[in-house]
Amino acid sequence: VDRMYGWKPIENGHFRQTLAAQEDHVQQEFHKRYNQAVLALNEQGMNVSLYWENPDIKSYVSIVPTSAITGEGVPDILNLLVELTQVMMTDKLMHVEHLQCTVLEVKQIEGLGTTIDVILINGTLRETDTIVVCGLGGPIVTPVRALLTPHPMREMRVKGSYLHHKEIEAAQGVKICANDLEGALAGTPLFVLGPEDDEEDLKDEVVSDVQSILGQVDKSGEGVCVQASTLGSLEALLEFLKSPDVKIPVSGISIGPVHKRDVMQASIMLERKKEYAVILAFDVEVSKEAREMAKELKIKIFTADIIYHLFDQFTAYMEKVKEDRKKETEMDATFPCVLKILPTCIFNKKDPIVLGVEVLAGIARVGSPLCVPTQDFVEIGRIASLEK
Repeated sequence: VDRMYGWKPIENGHFRQTLAAQEDHVQQEFHKRYNQAVLALNEQGMNVSLYWENPDIKSYVSIVPTSAITGEGVPDILNLLVELTQVMMTDKLMHVEHLQCTVLEVKQIEGLGTTIDVILINGTLRETDTIVVCGLGGPIVTPVRALLTPHPMREMRVKGSYLHHKEIEAAQGVKICANDLEGALAGTPLFVLGPEDDEEDLKDEVVSDVQSILGQVDKSGEGVCVQASTLGSLEALLEFLKSPDVKIPVSGISIGPVHKRDVMQASIMLERKKEYAVILAFDVEVSKEAREMAKELKIKIFTADIIYHLFDQFTAYMEKVKEDRKKETEMDATFPCVLKILPTCIFNKKDPIVLGVEVLAGIARVGSPLCVPTQDFVEIGRIASLEK
């Protein structure tokens, strides 16, 4: 709106008040341009209206005139968003005591040990609670040691001091300190074990989402290790790897950044199937210590933010492995042949032997071992080169 001739801006002002303060010719130009915009949107099949004149918010899209330069209309947008959420999403926004909490990230914090960052959507968390979370090795039941939040206007992921709480109500992000959280899975629900709750029922419920994922791990123990950022991305990657066009076996899965323990798990394949000593890391970081250990143990770590790029890297790696194997075993492969020495074509009788032969049967190739049957099959070496 600040582009209109004669417009008198009011910094970060409410648009309706700003428009009422303009000259008549400016208001006329605004309505002219507004009508042109409405016509263009109507032609695209959209019903639109100024947000304060909207007859039906479910049928009409609200238009909020703004200026990114002066900030005019921004308060109107914020007000409209709050109003729409309160009107259209009353049930979803209403706070209830039933706990609804999801694990977002598992992190190692110096001085605190392994912690989990969770989003508390509904209910209340208390420092005296016992929580049940899903882990790769099964459900984890552990008492809460501390409930932490960052200081106001601070980001939870940034290192720094935290505020300690006896209890926290929804909705907000919380860092939970507790024992045995190393194997917790990001993206899974968190439950609180109450006095009337059955622990086994909560354990079954918390692992129900990952049973299908754990079932995709190769029971033979031969396959690559897969690492992803969340439970959803891990499930998508596993579905892709088991598809008929790909068929890459998986022997181990994990969620979160790649650490030394993940490299150690992948190194087991060095004794079983060397080519599967690989970690496919999808949308996760690799720690410096893990990279150094992988280099030392000769473990391949492929990283990518797109599943298909991971597949391309692994396919290229397997092709290289096949080529290297061919080169290693080409001297062991024997192609039978029968040769007859031509007496008139003996050019050198000692190392190296250079002579002419006639191929009576089979195929003579570079690398084929030669022996003399009439002299007790004495070996005289391998074919180094051929000329016709």
